[in-house]
Amino acid sequence: MTVSAKICGITDSTSMKSAVLHGASFVGLVFYSPSPRHVELELARHLVSIVPGNVKKVGLFVDPDDNILAQTLTYVPIDLLQLHGDESPERCSEIRRNHNVSIMKAIKVANEDDIEKASTFSDSVDWLMFDAKAPKSLKNALPGGNNISFDWSLLAGRNLSVPWMLAGGLNTENVSNAVKQSGANAVDVSSGVELRQNKKNPAEIERFLKVVSEL
Repeated sequence: MTVSAKICGITDSTSMKSAVLHGASFVGLVFYSPSPRHVELELARHLVSIVPGNVKKVGLFVDPDDNILAQTLTYVPIDLLQLHGDESPERCSEIRRNHNVSIMKAIKVANEDDIEKASTFSDSVDWLMFDAKAPKSLKNALPGGNNISFDWSLLAGRNLSVPWMLAGGLNTENVSNAVKQSGANAVDVSSGVELRQNKKNPAEIERFLKVVSEL
């Protein structure tokens, strides 16, 4: 099984170059201003200019309105919108139709019931992402990138109608076990390859992608 990887929350060109050079299939930029990984349009445009055509450029949004999406997509070429808020299946369909762009919907998981809800998005998205739901006790939690995981075995043997990606607390040390338990063939990492919340570690990006390439 070939496992592909997404490096999310990139904020500088050195990290972007590391992700591209060492085999990331997806690279992610955050367009959500409360996040420390948020990038302004000018920087985002520069960062995606580094990315070759065979690597998918992903933009992360949280409950975006159409004006924000139109402005961003006009200025920054994005292949896939990652919706990380409370978007409904209907809203996902509307965004895909209005902006003619592929959609990945993040499903926040604490238990099996959360995974069951993913089927309601089957007709309205192109990808699903299963990420850990932040507990209420976690202060200042972000919609993603909180460095927490969930029970990966909840995904084992699932027959989903769209491709999916595993996220939530992944790092170089646990990604092999995460893939083994969940059956994922695509993984997403953000905090697991960081020096701090708004700064990736290019060497750790390389290490993570090397481990994934050997799965």
